[in-house]
Amino acid sequence: MVMEFVKNNILLIGIAFVSGAMLLWPLLRRSAGGPWVNTVQLTHLINREDAIVIDVRDVAEYARGHIVGAKNVPLGQFEKRIGELEKSRNKPLVVHCDSGNRSAKALEVLRKNGFEKVYNLSGGYAAWQSAGLPAEK
Repeated sequence: MVMEFVKNNILLIGIAFVSGAMLLWPLLRRSAGGPWVNTVQLTHLINREDAIVIDVRDVAEYARGHIVGAKNVPLGQFEKRIGELEKSRNKPLVVHCDSGNRSAKALEVLRKNGFEKVYNLSGGYAAWQSAGLPAEK
C-alpha cells in the first residue's frame, strides 16, 4: 500500500523533498563561514568597538562602491597580505564580499592565523546597499 502511494505520487514527494531541502539550505550554509553579523550589528561594531571592515572583493568591484572606510584585501591576495591586519588583531574584524562565499574563505584564513574576533557580514555588500547605509567609490 505504501509503495503504491509512493509510486502514484512520486512527483509530489520529489517536490516536497526539494522544497524541504531549499528551506534547510540557508540554515546549513549559515553555520559555515560564521559567525555572521547583519548590517545593524556591523554598524554597532563599527561605532562601539572600532571594528575593521575588510572587503575581499576584487579591486574593480571595490572601486565601483564599498562600505565607508573598508579596507580592500582581495581574496586572491588574502593569505599573503594577512600581515597588514596584524595591528588590528584585538579589534573585531568583519569580512565581506558580495554575498558571503568569498568572505567565508577569508574568515577561515583569519581563524587559522589566530584572529578571534572575526565575523562575516550576512548578505555581503548587497545587504549593506539594500539597507541604504553609507558607501563610497
